[in-house]
Amino acid sequence: MSWMRLSSPLPIHHAWVDSALWRALAVQWHCEDGQLIALWGSDERPAGLGFVVHAVIICADKWHWISLRAGIDNPRFPALSDLFPAAARQERALFDLLGIACDAGDTRSWLRHDAWGPADFPLRRDFTEGPPTTSADQPYPFISVRGNGVHEIAVGPIHAGTIEPGHFRFSVVGDEILRLEERLGYTHKGVAKRLEGMPLRDGGRLAGRICADSTAAYAGAYAMAVEMVCACAVPPRALWLRALLWERERIANHLGDLGALCQDGGLAFGHTQFGLLKERWIQTHGRLFGHRYLMDMIVPGGVARDLDATAIALLDSECTTLVAATRHLQYIVDDHAGLQERFLGTGRLAEAQARALGAVGLAARASGVSCDLRVSAPTPPYDILNTQISLHHGGDVAARVAVRFEEIYESARLIRTLLAALPTGPVRADCGRPEGSLGLGAVEGWRGLILVAVTRAPDTDSHHVHIHDPSWQNWPLLEHAVLGDLVPDFPLINKSFNLAYSGHDQ
Repeated sequence: MSWMRLSSPLPIHHAWVDSALWRALAVQWHCEDGQLIALWGSDERPAGLGFVVHAVIICADKWHWISLRAGIDNPRFPALSDLFPAAARQERALFDLLGIACDAGDTRSWLRHDAWGPADFPLRRDFTEGPPTTSADQPYPFISVRGNGVHEIAVGPIHAGTIEPGHFRFSVVGDEILRLEERLGYTHKGVAKRLEGMPLRDGGRLAGRICADSTAAYAGAYAMAVEMVCACAVPPRALWLRALLWERERIANHLGDLGALCQDGGLAFGHTQFGLLKERWIQTHGRLFGHRYLMDMIVPGGVARDLDATAIALLDSECTTLVAATRHLQYIVDDHAGLQERFLGTGRLAEAQARALGAVGLAARASGVSCDLRVSAPTPPYDILNTQISLHHGGDVAARVAVRFEEIYESARLIRTLLAALPTGPVRADCGRPEGSLGLGAVEGWRGLILVAVTRAPDTDSHHVHIHDPSWQNWPLLEHAVLGDLVPDFPLINKSFNLAYSGHDQ
């Protein structure tokens, strides 16, 4: 085995390994407190490589990307879920999509939902679309809890309102939650299959629409991966404008979540006021960037629009106004006895649990786990911005609320710093034709680390794009955080994590 340092602003090394080394390295990195970021597969039969399994693991701030040839007729790979629990659902999804098996304990389907027959694997290159070939008469084998007074409550998959579908099966005694089991995958849209048929430079529009609350983060990670494959040097001004968009997206979502948490906690006033702040914020997106949710702003090679002096002054003053209004609302939230009674101690995820389960992003930081790509592996311009990480150890709803407030203030500071020192020059470069075979991009989105990996067969137009949402790591956290709490507190706890359905399912 030989490691290859990939040409990327991230400290990424790649290596091809066999099954024994795949497992040995995973054991070593687990013992060194490494963290699995993503596990996925690709059909590389056109390149003569068979089916390939990939994993990205961060250990001691070094990024390791390992690839394993799993075979052709009966592809298999050594499981990682006994070491990294976050791998469990990814292993199940990998089999559902590609038919690559492992020796994991949980072999229940994750994404199939009776849409495909037992021999249909939609990410295989030779898969042909057609109507479902199985009937929907086999119930999903939820794990049941038995005992005196235990009963089950099924919530979903269809919910009231406009939220996306997910099934939550509660085992309870009275109102106390003994167990929660999730089943997701209802919004699977076949994004990876669609991207296979798109030119790499055109896929960013689709990537940016996977999850509308993280448009800039998804489009940015995709652009970084494509730029790596194409050996494209992005102009400095474009890099700074990307960071500006990511921080504005972070603030918009934190404002929306704070309002929703106030609503679930019984403070309708807070819901209205935070909603108003968010609405004004994203109206500015529409005026200056062409879309309230920043779609099509980040493109391979840079960004689609520049800012003039008038726009820069507007964005700077808006940060000042927003911070003042948010601090006033935080005083009201922190001083509201009824709201704090709902927040404090509710939905607690201990630091040890968060570390063991591989928590990322906001949820991890609220449980005392220091992880933020802007700090641990900063790409330009974050390498000179000195981002301050928000860290709390309570692990409850109150801690996740506190992290949101602090991140709003820090993002506003970063935005003003970016605006004050915005480099001059062009905002987009021509990416040209793909040259390399591997590309990886990563952005610290508002939920956590979003990763995009591109694998490309040399001298062909054949490529595979894998997009990984942080909710893969964090949905299982919710099953632990609710234990011992009451069923009526579930909406509040769930909202305090606010995990993605669309980003997770794709």
